[in-house]
Amino acid sequence: MKKKAPVLLLGLLAALLVWAAAAGGDVSDPLVSLSYLTGTFTDRVTERVDELLEESDRALLEQAEDLPAQSGTVNESAAVWTERRLKEGDVLSGSTGLSVLVLAGSGEVRCPAGAVVDVSAGSLAPDGSALAVNHRYLVAEDTRAEFAITSQTAVVSYQGSCTFTESDAVDYNAMASALKTMRLFKGSFTAYGQGFDLEKAPTRLQALIMFIRVLGEEEAALAYTGSPPFRDLAAGSDAAKYVGYAYEKGYTNGYTATEWRPAQSVNVYQYTEFMLRALGYSSTANTNLADTMERSARCGLLDGGEAAALKGLPFLRAQLVYISFRALDTPLAASGLPLADTLMEKGVFTFSDYLEGISLVSGARLG
Repeated sequence: MKKKAPVLLLGLLAALLVWAAAAGGDVSDPLVSLSYLTGTFTDRVTERVDELLEESDRALLEQAEDLPAQSGTVNESAAVWTERRLKEGDVLSGSTGLSVLVLAGSGEVRCPAGAVVDVSAGSLAPDGSALAVNHRYLVAEDTRAEFAITSQTAVVSYQGSCTFTESDAVDYNAMASALKTMRLFKGSFTAYGQGFDLEKAPTRLQALIMFIRVLGEEEAALAYTGSPPFRDLAAGSDAAKYVGYAYEKGYTNGYTATEWRPAQSVNVYQYTEFMLRALGYSSTANTNLADTMERSARCGLLDGGEAAALKGLPFLRAQLVYISFRALDTPLAASGLPLADTLMEKGVFTFSDYLEGISLVSGARLG
């Protein structure tokens, strides 16, 4: 029988609170200052927690290897902080010593018995409470807790033994990975979550770049040497090249004669209109976007349920990815061939890339 691993005692936290109260004042001033609790005390608690975790990690990881995997779940052990993208309804669960950090997105703690410590705040996280971004959560002694994702996508970092239970929700993360495999989605310079930034609203420039990639014309755009008339684009920058190329080709208009507004966010109507233009079902001559979603359903880019669902969601990079992925199987107005076939003919990606990409995506659609 394996020796039981040393664990973080919830009593330790209580004892340290008592110790902090005793150390923080005297008879005339018995109260501990807030600065002491959030500074010196929190630092000492974190230091002690780390010491205990270092002692217990090896045994916890050994125990995890003996756990049988249940249907729909994956058991994992991470000796160091490990990052993972999750989707709505996915659940990360584990016992004593598991640490969890949400880097993007949102989630909640489920712990009807025992305790989960918000180490960053120096307090307990009640059952059902929301997870704060960039706060470290630690599962206390004799506790099994769940960390459930409540946003459409999220990025979490974890350390210790845990189990992932996957939901059947729309997997925007997989779609982004598929588009990246096909060189249609490159992400940003964000250091986590593969740079996908699916939790952020896309800018007008990001939407245009995706549109140009879907056309298979990114190389031509980056080779553009003209001078667009928009003063809010730095001369010679990649942004100026993308916009200048698209403007000259008649793909996009400016907000005014001298402003293009690259950092302005876009909505689902505007981005879907971009995709309809790429597929040949619209052009810049159409300035009324009120029926864009209905037109997307008529041409097969989306079905009625998807179009209705997208109108009711905040438009984030996750939705940009969803519409772009659905466009791959949509026939072009001119040829009747799926967009993916046209992009392969242009050499944007290979058939092998395509098969690898679509193999990553399974599960539900919107609607």
